[in-house]
Amino acid sequence: MTETTQTYTTPSDGAFDAYKPRSPEVRLALDALRGLRQDLLLDAFAYRPLPRRGVDGPITRRLGGRARDYASWSPHALVVAAGLVAMVAGFNSGASWGPAVLMCGLLSLAPVLLTLVRPVGAFWLSLAAAPVLAVLGHSEGNWPWLPGSYIAHLVVLTVVAIRTRPRTAAWTWILTGLYGFLAETGFGGGHWTTNTGPLLVVSALALLVVTVWHIRRHAEEEVTAHQSETAQERSRRTLLEERTTIARELHDVVAHHMSVVAIQAEAAPYRVENPPPELEQAFVTIRENAVAALTELRRVLGVVRAADYEAPDAPQPTLADLGALLANVREAGLSVEKTVTGAVRELPQGVELSAYRIVQEALSNTLRHAPGATARVEIGYVLGGLGLRIVNGPAQTTTLVKSTHGAGHGITGMRERVTMLDGEMTTGETDDGGYEVTVFLPVPLRAAEESG
Repeated sequence: MTETTQTYTTPSDGAFDAYKPRSPEVRLALDALRGLRQDLLLDAFAYRPLPRRGVDGPITRRLGGRARDYASWSPHALVVAAGLVAMVAGFNSGASWGPAVLMCGLLSLAPVLLTLVRPVGAFWLSLAAAPVLAVLGHSEGNWPWLPGSYIAHLVVLTVVAIRTRPRTAAWTWILTGLYGFLAETGFGGGHWTTNTGPLLVVSALALLVVTVWHIRRHAEEEVTAHQSETAQERSRRTLLEERTTIARELHDVVAHHMSVVAIQAEAAPYRVENPPPELEQAFVTIRENAVAALTELRRVLGVVRAADYEAPDAPQPTLADLGALLANVREAGLSVEKTVTGAVRELPQGVELSAYRIVQEALSNTLRHAPGATARVEIGYVLGGLGLRIVNGPAQTTTLVKSTHGAGHGITGMRERVTMLDGEMTTGETDDGGYEVTVFLPVPLRAAEESG
């Protein structure tokens, strides 16, 4: 067997020169050049039509149908108006030949109009038209920007800054200064004054204003998005809190039933003389399942229970306790009356508890949001369930301008209870300025008979 020896060669130090990291200055320059190539060369003539303005502002929303439609085109009209001003200035550029005058006006108008569809392309057209206008016309003290090209290029720089990113606007400003410098140093010897400096100063101020506007709009969008996320998170947290509250309250109801099942299953064999072993084993199994279910129920409640939660000493309230609730509300200053229709009967404890909490929350909302109003509680026992209607009149306090029902978490809790029982609920303002809550909680006939 022959042993093979493999030799590795080490490359020279110069072989790794291409892989050495560049200095931060070089990387910054390369990134800037890539940005220039991407913004002003590759996407220069991309079709980007100017969108119409939104009509949901404080002024435009008050306009009529046709006037509102016209208002949505206001940015386009403003650009066209600026182009017409540049065209008039181009006509007065000092050209003496008729076609030259017409050419000066059109070359001043075309770049401004092009910003409506191709903003970066409009910049290149304006920059290319400037020397042509300087050759066709002549104006003392205006070199290299004649009045038409001066106005047109200033408008183009502003529109480009509005419609593109700040980096693109900065590149257009730098290229404008570079062109002006070359034109003044190379071809401005016969002119007494030049105007690239004033153009750069005015355009820099315009770009600064546009940049601040961009920053403010971006900040407002971030604040709006954050507020929307916060509102959604608050609503989700409120929903979970309400469900947790409902779970805590229903625990007492379910635990009571499971305890009764376990006790009855344990005592049932002693009620029968000489029960068969199969029956005794069945009751033992029932009791074990009931105790296991009660244990799991308490374990689940321990997960959703807050650290400072204390289990109530008294049983959960039912509709039979409404008298005490209404008395407390009357002591708080609310005039309320109760009306009961139908055959009063005992309902399942979950329905009784939810109905009590709904009435309690509706009356609490009346106290908070409609001070001085009167309220009425209507309870209807029907064959298929229980109907509730809590209605209050308008607030009697002059400082309260508008009802804020639904601004808190009470409506959310009521809806959760109704949804849990597969019921229906409607809320809304009444014709006289009050508020109404209508609820129907279905109760199967068999369940009502068993609870009775």
